[in-house]
Amino acid sequence: MANLAAKPKAREKLKKIRILIADDHPIFRDGLRKLLSLEEDFQVIGEAEDGKEAVEMVQKLTPDILLLDLKMPNLSGIGALEALGDKNKTTRVIVLTASEDEAAVVQAMRMGTAGIVLKQTATELLIKSIRKVYDGEIWLDSRMTTAVMKEFSQPAPVREPIKTVLSAREREVVALVCQGFRNKEIAEKMFISEQTVKNHLHNIFDKLGVSDRLELALFAIHKKLNEPQP
Repeated sequence: MANLAAKPKAREKLKKIRILIADDHPIFRDGLRKLLSLEEDFQVIGEAEDGKEAVEMVQKLTPDILLLDLKMPNLSGIGALEALGDKNKTTRVIVLTASEDEAAVVQAMRMGTAGIVLKQTATELLIKSIRKVYDGEIWLDSRMTTAVMKEFSQPAPVREPIKTVLSAREREVVALVCQGFRNKEIAEKMFISEQTVKNHLHNIFDKLGVSDRLELALFAIHKKLNEPQP
C-alpha cells in the first residue's frame, strides 16, 4: 500500500545579508571575512582593496551592506561615497574606520552613510550594527554619537526647501531632541508634562516615518526641521 503520510515541508531557505568589504589592508579584510562568515545569515560576496574598486563592485554586485574604510588609496571612502551618489539605490553603507576624525564621519553621514563603527569595536557590536542597518535603522558608535550630533546641529551651507506636517509645538520638540535634551528636560523647558512630550514624539515619529530619537534627529537635521521658522 502506498504511504499516504504527508511529506514534511522543505525548510525555508535563510535570507542572507550580502556584504562587501572595502579596506586596503589584506590581513584585516581576511580576518573580518572569516568572522562574518561564522554568522548563518551573513554572506561576504566580495572584497575591495581601494575606493575605486569598491565603487565598481557595488555597481556590479549590488550588496545589501558595504563595509567601507574611509582611508584607502586611489579613491578614499568619502570619494567612493561621492562617486556612488544617487546611483546607489539598494546598498546601505557602514563606515568601518580606525580614526575618530569627527569631520570625516560627519561628512560621511551627510553623504548617506547609515552606520559608523570604529574598528576597535567589539565583534558582537559590529555584527549587531550590520543587522540593524540592514533592517533600515541608523547605527552610530557610542563614542561618536555626541560629536556627530553636535556637528550635525550646525546649519548646512545650502538650504533645501521642505514641506512638513509638523505643528509649531512639534517642531519645538524636534529642535530640543536635536540638541540632545531628554524627555524630562524637554518637558521642563516647554512647561509641559513628560507624558505630553512622549505624546508629541509618538505623533512626530508617525508623521515622519522614523522609529527612534536618533533617526528623528538625523532626519530633522538633514531636512532643517531643527531650525527656527523664518
